[in-house]
Amino acid sequence: MNAKKLVLIVFIAGMVIALPFINRAVFGTNVKEVNVSTLTQRVISPSILASGFLAHEEEVMLSSEVIGKVAELFVEEGDVVRQGNLVLRVDDKNFIAGFEQSEAAVSINTIDIERQEVRIENLQRQFERSKSLYERGLIGEEEFEVARNQTDLANIDLLSSRARLAQAKAQLDQVNDQLSKTQIISPIDGVITSLDIKVGETAIASSTNIPGSSLMTIANPASIYTEVLVDEADVATIEVGQRAEIVAIAYPDQPMQGVVRFIANTAKIAQGRQGLSFVVKIDITDPGEVTLRPGMSCRAEIFTRQDQEVAAVPIQAILFEEDRAELRSDYFIFVNDSGVARKTKVEVGLSDDEFQELMSEIDEDVEIVIGPNQELRHLLEGDRLDATRIDD
Repeated sequence: MNAKKLVLIVFIAGMVIALPFINRAVFGTNVKEVNVSTLTQRVISPSILASGFLAHEEEVMLSSEVIGKVAELFVEEGDVVRQGNLVLRVDDKNFIAGFEQSEAAVSINTIDIERQEVRIENLQRQFERSKSLYERGLIGEEEFEVARNQTDLANIDLLSSRARLAQAKAQLDQVNDQLSKTQIISPIDGVITSLDIKVGETAIASSTNIPGSSLMTIANPASIYTEVLVDEADVATIEVGQRAEIVAIAYPDQPMQGVVRFIANTAKIAQGRQGLSFVVKIDITDPGEVTLRPGMSCRAEIFTRQDQEVAAVPIQAILFEEDRAELRSDYFIFVNDSGVARKTKVEVGLSDDEFQELMSEIDEDVEIVIGPNQELRHLLEGDRLDATRIDD
């Protein structure tokens, strides 16, 4: 009795395991409801995506070259300025005092030189008389030598006075230069994008980011562009002049048009990224209705080839199969062969976000299974199909 039960259990288990194979061989699988379509000619624009931000090409951060309190501000944030406009003045009282002192030093040394020149003329006449008297034997050699030494010393004093005058003039030029630096002038035409100091605060002559070292930033709004970071794996496909579509995070539904202008020669490690990246600059040719503001985060889709019309199918219809043991990888599709799924190996080409080019020769009337994805993932050779034709 136990033996019969054991045989029965084994038989039933075997039937359960074999039933799917018998069903596939004799009756076919359960019918798969799929969507099919034929090859269509599509314009495919292969592209890569990169993220970055908006920036000004022509932008200057003004800082003071002298230390002093801000006496006057002639602009506010958002104001338009022209090259050469006075935008800020540092308190110049001490610099004016120093300038007047240096001017007085120049005047004193000039007068001293004039006095020395008159003295030398007198000594030169006395020396000539002494020389004449000495030649006639009317004075001794010692008295003649005294007259000559006085003339020589006077000439040396004149040289010293002229050196002091040159020193005083150099100091005057230096003080005058410092005085001129109390007036901050705009070096470009642009807009005040940030104003970092107020009247009464101290301007610091420094290149570091300490308070007072930065006065304001001026940028030319016409020079705004997009700077993105492109992964080193993709940079080889990018060329200057390629078309790009830019989307600012603040305006997700308003893409802007642009053109690649610059590709960096040297890679860098960007913050928050694992690998190397290259800086790519994109000029904005058509901002549309977007209000451009520097610093805005954005993403750019750079189209790496010209638009081409090719035979293509929806990208989800292309399946990938890899056999690591045989070092083989293939792309394939399923076609509808009179209601039966047939697995067909294909060669693929260009792609975009929606369509993939088929480079293999396939008749235009052949129905290709394009979905749904849930059925495609489990579709097998020989499965029976209930196909619905989808025409674009």
